[in-house]
Amino acid sequence: MKAITITDVARRAGVSPKTVSRVINGEAHVRAEIREAVTRVVAEMNYRPNAFARGLSSSRSFLIGLFFDDPASGYAASIQRGALERARALGRHLVIEPVSFDRSDWRRLLEDTVQGLRLDGAILTSPICDRIDLIETFEQHDVPVVRIAPGAALDRTPQVRMDDRAAARTMTEHLLSLGHRDIAFVLGNPQHSATERRWLGFQDAMTAAGLTPDSRRVIQGDFKFRSGLEAADVLFGADPHPTAVFASNDEMALGVLVAAMRNQIAVPRSVSIVGFDDVEIARMAWPQLTTIRQPNFEMGAAAIDLLIDRRNPARAAADDTCRELPYELIVRSTCMPPSLP
Repeated sequence: MKAITITDVARRAGVSPKTVSRVINGEAHVRAEIREAVTRVVAEMNYRPNAFARGLSSSRSFLIGLFFDDPASGYAASIQRGALERARALGRHLVIEPVSFDRSDWRRLLEDTVQGLRLDGAILTSPICDRIDLIETFEQHDVPVVRIAPGAALDRTPQVRMDDRAAARTMTEHLLSLGHRDIAFVLGNPQHSATERRWLGFQDAMTAAGLTPDSRRVIQGDFKFRSGLEAADVLFGADPHPTAVFASNDEMALGVLVAAMRNQIAVPRSVSIVGFDDVEIARMAWPQLTTIRQPNFEMGAAAIDLLIDRRNPARAAADDTCRELPYELIVRSTCMPPSLP
C-alpha cells in the first residue's frame, strides 16, 4: 500500500504542501479555518509525518527531552505516559533521559545529548528541576525549558504544578474526620521540594485541629518502598503504635502496608494507612490504598503544551507560564475510624 504523502494531504485539503507543513508544525499565521480543514484531512487520511525528513528540512528536530533522576519510578512512568501521548498527538517525539549528578561528567553527557539531538525543548521533573546549574545548561544551548513541580526560582521558567500543601492538608483532614488523633507521618526525600510542602500541609491540618505532631511519630523516608518499610518498623515497634500512618508518597505507603502485615497488624482495623500520588500500584495492592491523586499524566501533557506554546510566537507572549492542576482525594480500603481501646 502506497504511503500517504504531504502532497496527497495538500491536494485533498486544497492548499499547498507548505501550508500543510506549517499546520503540522504548529506555526503561526495560518487562518483558523484552514488549520481546521488541514487537521481534519490529516486525521481522515491517517497521515504520519516523517520525523527524519522534517528535521532535515528545517533547523528543528521535533524532539522533546523529558529528564528524570529516576525514570523507573511510578511517578516518572505516569508523567511519561502523559507527555508521550500529547507529544505524539502534536507531531513531536519524546526522548527520555536520566540525569545523575553522582557522575562528575554529568554536564558533558547532558551537553552531548542536547547537541546531538538538537532538542526543541526540555521538561525537567522534581527534584532535578530545582538545580539551577542544570537549567543554565539548557539556557546556554537555547533550549526552552518547562519544569514540573519546582520549588525554587519559580519565575525562571514556565512550570506545571499542583498544590501539594493543600493536598496533604486535605488528606490529614480526612484522617481527622474519621477520629484519628495519633497520626504518624513519613517524610519524603529531603531533596524534593514537595517533601516540605506535604509536611507543611500535614502540620496545617493538625494545628487547626488543636494537635501538635509528636516528633516520635515523624520518620524520615526517601520516597522509596524500603524507607517506608523501615519507617513502619520503627512506628509499629512502639507501644502503642499510631492509629494512622500518612506516608507522603505511595511507594512508602506500600512499604508501611507490607510492614503492618509482617507484624500481624490488621489494616485498616488496627491501623489506617494512606499515601500520596495514586500510582498504578496503589490500585493493585490489597487492601487498595487511600491516597491523593496527583495529576501526573495531565502534568506531563500540560508540560508539552507549554513547550510548544514557547515555540509559537503567536502564543509565547501570553501570560501562561504556570499551570496549576487539581488534585483529588481517593478513598479506598486502607483507612477507617480507629478501634476503641
